[in-house]
Amino acid sequence: MPLLRQIRADFDADTIVMYQAFGPAIADAALAAGRFVAPFSFTRMTWIKPSLLWLMHRSNWARKPGQERVLAVRVTRAGWERALSQAVLTAPVPAIHGSAAAWSTAFDAASVHVQWDPERSVRGTALNHYSIQVGIGRALIRAYAEQWVVGLTDVTPTVHKIDALIRAGHAAKTQRLLPPERPYPLDPATARRIQADTV
Repeated sequence: MPLLRQIRADFDADTIVMYQAFGPAIADAALAAGRFVAPFSFTRMTWIKPSLLWLMHRSNWARKPGQERVLAVRVTRAGWERALSQAVLTAPVPAIHGSAAAWSTAFDAASVHVQWDPERSVRGTALNHYSIQVGIGRALIRAYAEQWVVGLTDVTPTVHKIDALIRAGHAAKTQRLLPPERPYPLDPATARRIQADTV
């Protein structure tokens, strides 16, 4: 059984895959350049998620306006871990932040935000464990877009295929199309900072 708050992702020795949904203009420009370029915004927080199914719940299987294209964004583990090491949770936890005022000050100054939301099944049902979302703010967004990203893949066709199988009553057949997300190792200090459970 998965731990309550555990990062699960598709990763190798050097990189980890995040998922983001964009409109066609942003996706096409990024894919053509091999990295994020305008009209991708470098002036507002961008949210990255290692769980494909959570993003599918959020984007309604790439049907929401402005979220019709799903990109698998491969980033360096060094960049990902740098982000987590600077992250502040989106809600105060007394054991971590002390007072609500101290959390509020830290949150307002943070370049990275972390939020945990219920993980989802292929049918969109909320599960009894959580998935991480990481918001990269303006102070780090260029490092994310220009240094950490090492590959972009348009997985929209796969997303549509999975969605079609689910709608046709063949959810069990989707497993072979889903990414191999597994527990991601964290150092104890980072795990505590983002309230993640570790084995």
